[in-house]
Amino acid sequence: MKFPTVSLHVNKKALFDYEIVQGYEAGIKLTGPEVKSIRAKQCNLKGSYVSLTSLRPILKGFHISPYEHLPHKLRVNPTADREIFLHKKDIDYLTGKMKEKGFSLIPTEVYLKGNLIKISVALARGRKVFEKKQVLKERDVGRDMDREIGRF
Repeated sequence: MKFPTVSLHVNKKALFDYEIVQGYEAGIKLTGPEVKSIRAKQCNLKGSYVSLTSLRPILKGFHISPYEHLPHKLRVNPTADREIFLHKKDIDYLTGKMKEKGFSLIPTEVYLKGNLIKISVALARGRKVFEKKQVLKERDVGRDMDREIGRF
């Protein structure tokens, strides 16, 4: 059975700073108030990354704002490290790739799949400054072409 997906947050900065090589869908370990905050779109992936420590993928730097209706004494650290769940064969493959120079594992999107919160992570290679400028030029040219086509 196919479940509809609803995007909650997209890491646009990562899509610009990195060249995506391969993407993966992963589960994420959360508490109840964190789930409520994410469903309210109170999260931010900017500057976050995945590290593979002792064959366990850990999401670092993922900011989840505290749920506003929760008492202060029950609130947790908004940028705490969170465990993500990938298949064993994917973890083995990514461990090998992460040892190569220039590869990183970054989160690109948080979304709902059915009633589960999933995170899309990507094996990515960092772009150099001139590559970023080239991407911006290509976008501008494409935008100009669309504008010209729209006039006729």
